[in-house]
Amino acid sequence: MAHRMIPGLWALLAAPCVFSFDAIRLEVSAGPHGRRGTPVRWDVPQGQKLPSPFRLVEAEGGAEVPVQLEAGPPRAVVWILEGLAAGSKRRYRIEPGEPKAAAPAAGVVAAREALTLRAAGKDVLRYNAAEVQPPAGVEPIYARSGYIHPLWTPGGRLITNDFPLNHKHHHGVWMPWSQTELEGRAINFWEQNRAEGKVQHVSSEPVSGPVAAGFKARHRFTDLKAAGGPKPVLDETWEVTVYGLEKPFVADFVSVQRCAGSTPLKLKQYRYGGFGFRGSADWEGKDGCEFLTSEGKTRADGHATAARWCAVWGKVKGETAGISFFCHPSNFRHPQNMRIHDTEPFFNFAPCQTGDFEITPEKPLVSRYRLVIQDGKPDPGEVERLWRDYAEPPKVEVVAAKGGTAGGRP
Repeated sequence: MAHRMIPGLWALLAAPCVFSFDAIRLEVSAGPHGRRGTPVRWDVPQGQKLPSPFRLVEAEGGAEVPVQLEAGPPRAVVWILEGLAAGSKRRYRIEPGEPKAAAPAAGVVAAREALTLRAAGKDVLRYNAAEVQPPAGVEPIYARSGYIHPLWTPGGRLITNDFPLNHKHHHGVWMPWSQTELEGRAINFWEQNRAEGKVQHVSSEPVSGPVAAGFKARHRFTDLKAAGGPKPVLDETWEVTVYGLEKPFVADFVSVQRCAGSTPLKLKQYRYGGFGFRGSADWEGKDGCEFLTSEGKTRADGHATAARWCAVWGKVKGETAGISFFCHPSNFRHPQNMRIHDTEPFFNFAPCQTGDFEITPEKPLVSRYRLVIQDGKPDPGEVERLWRDYAEPPKVEVVAAKGGTAGGRP
């Protein structure tokens, strides 16, 4: 006896699986600090499903909030908390749906030679992927790739310098080490004229969205004097993110340095090495710029002291501009010691100041910093508030979540 198909049943059986999804409800707690223009990040738990596409809306009133998904790992949902009083909470929903089309608050201008990150329609920083050749009169050995320069304030003032004649190996924002040792050989990656070590760009990839823009880059540290020819020492990755804030500009910097081989790299105790900044040519000289640390130290007494943050400022083309550097609490030897130069606009978080340490194949060195770039003199109270946003961010919790399940055939 032939079986007759119930009308419409075959179409149902043959249809692709359907994914149903109930909204994820998130609660953001300001904690003991008031929040304003604060980047918020929810690390998506492993196994948690997200709708695609999705939008983020405030639970009270239903206002849509620009949101961005970071691929990770771990995956993260990122947005800007525009204002929340200390001790207060706000709830959101992640729900299915196309987000409203809006001009991105941050973006990347990509070219083969460099990536330029922008916020609120203005240039913030440029990452040099291609090797930059020194200006006339500077030896070719100082050519460099894989660093940040220029870096601008919201008003367009240039606050970094490259190839300064009194320290030709200084390059905007960069992160080499000076006194290192591998297999008994001394390697200096900082002083390029020594021709012992070299740091080079390998690859880079821009990332952008409605909340932030950035890039992921790979660098290679090479021993130039190893027996048998140049030898890879460290593989480094940078993740740099600029948030779509009009002012001040806020940029996050993460470096992960891994051994390229099976031998640890020993970093020797020294007064500088690691995350470095070379300030504007207008800041040269003993009175060219000022420093202030979270511990109240200045240029006069700040060198070789530890701090959670350090602000630097001075006149650029007649107007004051400044930058503050934040050291994340998860960093090795936090709060880290600093190199503060007495006559040059040079700043460096230098964990090597307090003793030898190693980067081993089993444990890479992860370094996290935030840069806050502004016009005018940094206000210590505001810098401290911004540091709390970074070091003690708002807490995000799931208060209700029902991930849909993939429907199978009946």
